[in-house]
This record gives sequence, structure tokens and C-alpha cells, in this order.
Amino acid sequence: MGLKVLKFGGSSLADAAHFRIVADIVRAEKERRFVVPSAPGKRFKEDEKVTDLLYACQALAAEGKDIDDIFGRICRRYNDIIEELGLDLSLEDEFSVIREKILGGAGKDYAASRGEYLNGLILSAYLGFDFIDAQKVVFFKEDGTLDSERTYVVLGAALENHPHAVVPGFYGAMPDGSIRTFSRGGSDITGAIVARAAGADIYENWTDVSGFMMADPRIIENPKSIDVITYKELRELSYMGATVLHEDAIFPVRAAGIPINIKNTNDPSAKGTLIVPTANDSETDSIITGIAGKVGFSIISIEKDMMNAELGFGRRVLEVLEVNKISFEHLPSSIDTMCVIVKTDELEGKREKILDAIFRLTDPDAVVIHDGIALLAVVGRGMVHSMGTAARVFTSLAKASVNIRMIDQGSSELNIIVGVEESDYVPALRAIYNEFVQ
Repeated sequence: MGLKVLKFGGSSLADAAHFRIVADIVRAEKERRFVVPSAPGKRFKEDEKVTDLLYACQALAAEGKDIDDIFGRICRRYNDIIEELGLDLSLEDEFSVIREKILGGAGKDYAASRGEYLNGLILSAYLGFDFIDAQKVVFFKEDGTLDSERTYVVLGAALENHPHAVVPGFYGAMPDGSIRTFSRGGSDITGAIVARAAGADIYENWTDVSGFMMADPRIIENPKSIDVITYKELRELSYMGATVLHEDAIFPVRAAGIPINIKNTNDPSAKGTLIVPTANDSETDSIITGIAGKVGFSIISIEKDMMNAELGFGRRVLEVLEVNKISFEHLPSSIDTMCVIVKTDELEGKREKILDAIFRLTDPDAVVIHDGIALLAVVGRGMVHSMGTAARVFTSLAKASVNIRMIDQGSSELNIIVGVEESDYVPALRAIYNEFVQ
């Protein structure tokens, strides 16, 4: 078995008891050489995540308010872990530096990154691994995107010099050396970057669930788990709301063909979900891999006779959105109707401007914006060789008295996306799940 990179989420490192579990997992296999930790998460339902406390500290400091109470709670979280683990480690100097920088005007990215940084110091001391500060090996460009070329060279060289190491997740450095964070959940991305730089054979992403479920467990009781899923399927489900893994975490490892194994820290023996570059369509016994969805969409519906014969019509519509910095989600259309699906919140304060521009540039017969739309994606590589999948989806919705507002299916036949009223979202998801799984 080859080299493994492990990432542990906040719930997996919330307290000393979980640190012990994590250490047992890491030490169980000699191939587990590089570890990426998140900041401490919630220990119980009413608890607070350290990252949220750090954000709160920075906000108070920016307003000139006292931060001692919240900052003291942060320090106690870490000191309790150190004490309970029996470590000969002091973070008092680190606390002092962080406090002064936050009071001195350090931004949100710096404040939030310290959660992973401090947890990384503790974990490296407990495991006896070397500590590699992500600020020195993960780099962003001026526009805030990952400088992958520089990162893989520098990080790869650093990992070669350390047989075992802890690299804190979630952050890196801008060209001027200042700290920049990924979006929330970004430790998943760091883990994938480390796996790519290390040339890992597998990237283990440890969390508090045993892999991906076929549907949202908040809606479907005890949904069936997914054993194997491809990167393409994962991308579709993650985009549509499945949140076990950050949707951008697949890109670094997919390019290198490195599988991801989603594992449960609280049940290490569970096989979890294996995410792979490709899978044989005929080997799956399930027509669909999963169902996911989101609410909060709007349909911009444009009608005009002979629209299909008018050169550049679609380009002019999309140009209006581009000028207003709005990305479109889907473009379901017919001969005389063009529909553009967008996120409702992106229309805020821009509706009249967008409608006026569309009328001016396209001279349509009518333009209407419909709000309150939910999108559901039915995803599965098994759909390619299965006749009547779309019919089963639509029939299940009809039986549940759900009206379909939009249908979109790509030529790859990997997914079918339907739009319904937000009030129908839950019954629609349940109807589709019961049709294919129950």
C-alpha cells in the first residue's frame, strides 16, 4: 500500500478525546505520513467552533471593542486539549502574537487561519511529526486564486524533507506574504493539495460521517450510503448541496488520478465512500448514485417569436448578466422561449436594470422573473445504460403532485436536473429517492 495523506475535520479534532482517536488512526498504518488538521469544531450541539470565535474577535477588534472574553475562551480550548493530552507544550507566546496582531488590525483571513495553525502545532507535538506552516508552502496569486505551479514545487520539496509532517489546512500566503484563506471548509482543499504535492496513492478525508449518503439525511431517514462515486458525479452532487466534501477539493487530486476515501473518525473500520477518477458504468447495481438539491433560484423567462432565427439573441441576453456580474446556472430553452436560471440573491438591487437591458437589447415579446425555485439533481453513471430513467423521475414527481417548472439534461446522461417550486422541494426529493432506492 502506498503513501497516504489524511485530513481531519473540526469535529474530529474538537477535544483531547478526539485527538487520541486521530492519533490511533494515523499510527495504525505506516503509510499515513502527512496529516492536515482543521480548527477545533463543536464538542456538543450548543458549543462554538473556534473559527467562529476567531472571526468574532476580529470583528470586535475592528470596532475598537474589547476581545479579552472571547479570546480567553479560545485560549482555554487549546490549553484544555494540551493539558488533557499531557503534552509538554506551551502556546502562550503564540497566543500573545495572535492577540496583538488582531488588535493591531489584522484581517479576517489572518484571524481565522490561526485556528488551524494552533491545532496543527498541538497535533504535530502529540504525533511526534514535523510541523510545516502552510503559509510557507501554499501560495495564492494576486487575484486570490491558488498559485498551483509554485505551491506544488515548494510544498513537494518540503514534504520530501520530512518523513512525517502536519500541514495545517485552510490557508496559505499571498505574494506579499500576508495570509489568505480558502472559503469555509477549505481544509479539504489543503488536504487535496498536499496529496497532489506528495504524490499520494490515496487521500483520506476523515469527518464525522461514514461517507456520502445518497440523499440529505435531514430529509430522508437513514439514506443509503454510496460505496463508490466518480469525480464527475461528486462534482454534480457537491455543487447541488451535498456538503461532506468541499466541492473544489476534487480538482488537485483528480488531475493526478488520486482517489479520495471519505472516512468516519468515530467509526474507523467503516469503509466509507471511495471517490475515483473513473468507474465502469456496468459495475454499479444502482441506476442513480445520489440526489441533491438547493433552494433560492429564479428563472428569467424571455419570450419572442422566431427567437431561434435571430442571430446573437442568446449572446445579448447573457451579456446583460455578465455586465451585472451574475453567473447563470442553467439555460433551458425552446424555439421561442429562453430561460436563464440564476441565484435569487444575485438579483438583489439589479432586477429593474436587468429587465430594462434585456428589453433594450433583444426587443422581446415578454420578460418575466419567477422566484422561489428549487433545483434537484438526479446523478448517476448507471443512468447511461438504463432506459426510462427520466420517465421514472417525472412519473414519481407526478404521483407526488409536484409540478415541474424546468427540465435540463446534458448529453452525457450523467444527471437530470429539475426545477420545482420551493414548497415542493422536500416532497420532490423524497419521491425521487423512494422511486429509485426504496
